[in-house]
Amino acid sequence: MLPVRACEGKGESRGSSRHRRLFWKLRQRWKLLGLFEIDREHEFYPLTCDLKEGLKDAIQDIICSDATQSALTDDDYSAKLTQGHEGYVMRTYAGPVFSHFRQSLGLSEESYSRSLSACGLFLQFISNSKSKADFFLTNDKRFFLKTQSKREVHFLLQILRKYIQHFQAYPHSLLVKIVGVHSISRAQDKKKYFIIMQSVFFPDERITGRYDIKGCHVSRWTEPEPEGSRVLQVFKDLNFEGNVICLDQQRQWFLRQMELDTRFLQDLNVLDYSLLVGFQLLHPDEKNQNWSLANLIVRTKRSVNGAGSPTTSHSASVPGTVEEENSTDKEDDGTEFSGTPEMTSGGRIPLKKIGPQVSTVSDISNVIAQNRRLLPNYRNPLHVMDGPELRYFIGIIDIFTVYGLRKRLEHLWKSMRYRGQEFSTVSPSQYSRRLCSWAETHTV
Repeated sequence: MLPVRACEGKGESRGSSRHRRLFWKLRQRWKLLGLFEIDREHEFYPLTCDLKEGLKDAIQDIICSDATQSALTDDDYSAKLTQGHEGYVMRTYAGPVFSHFRQSLGLSEESYSRSLSACGLFLQFISNSKSKADFFLTNDKRFFLKTQSKREVHFLLQILRKYIQHFQAYPHSLLVKIVGVHSISRAQDKKKYFIIMQSVFFPDERITGRYDIKGCHVSRWTEPEPEGSRVLQVFKDLNFEGNVICLDQQRQWFLRQMELDTRFLQDLNVLDYSLLVGFQLLHPDEKNQNWSLANLIVRTKRSVNGAGSPTTSHSASVPGTVEEENSTDKEDDGTEFSGTPEMTSGGRIPLKKIGPQVSTVSDISNVIAQNRRLLPNYRNPLHVMDGPELRYFIGIIDIFTVYGLRKRLEHLWKSMRYRGQEFSTVSPSQYSRRLCSWAETHTV
């Protein structure tokens, strides 16, 4: 028996669907940019209903399989799960690999499934990006679903082993965390491929500024909306001029991680990726850092064992700490390990000073080689860094553009059109150096 649909809308006529799509496009001319609930009037409502149902079943299949192998195999990387539903087919690519990766991030399958299949409506994010991709957000704003071309998905699956190995080598990487790849084939619709990734800007309730940085100037300005506008804007390089990211003693860690991550993308022959930067003001009590031993132990465990909840390991939880799943935006008294005498001059973690309670650290030199830092006890710790006055959300996204023939020709054309100016389409080595240079000159 076919599963019962979680949402309505499958029996609509094609004429009704066209009418709804026209109505939505007219509506967007007024609203322009931002986040909008995908309600019953939205053109993507039937699609997102199918996605919720299909993803829930796909994750349930992983949970039921109870895959507990310690090492991934070649078959895991080439795995493809096909599940038929009423009116559509859902395919999951390299499911065991992404399940393994989610586990390494401290993300349980149950929590992942709750975010993707919750009763709350998906959100559509409409930006000023030139990308033709569709962006959806889960209702809790924790995960992005982004449509990708078949070529881009093929490229991702091709480099997936290297991507996973990079996170094994550098667990605190700033690269976007891609946690699933799927496709959906619906009646009378073209097959859609999409990826699921953790949102860099999570939790976003208090974020007051968002920037998409490429390290160049051509077409890198966003005209600000009038004061008081509710439009959600992501600004660009030229908008950022005159500002700096104040990381204090964490600056060296950040610059080193930028080098490591962009070098990895350079080796993949990739360009046109972006450094996302968001910020929010710290509350007064968040500036008064409370370095309780319990907090330091929990945060050190998180730094060494994984970036998830402090209680994801089998060891007992530490009294007085906040678990990630039940935390709120303004959580415990732990903040970044910056601005304290315990931090080394290089911005790295002096784990030896934490004390004998942390028995999980067996090789300090390996931790340093992996460029780890003391992670905050917040949600989304791998993308969150606190400075003296601001909390920053930082990550590298859009890693699928290969410097092939088309991009080389685009580089030649732009070299003639924008002679002497900095534009986005340059060789991967130059792109990497330029973005690292931007980070160097815009941080203190």
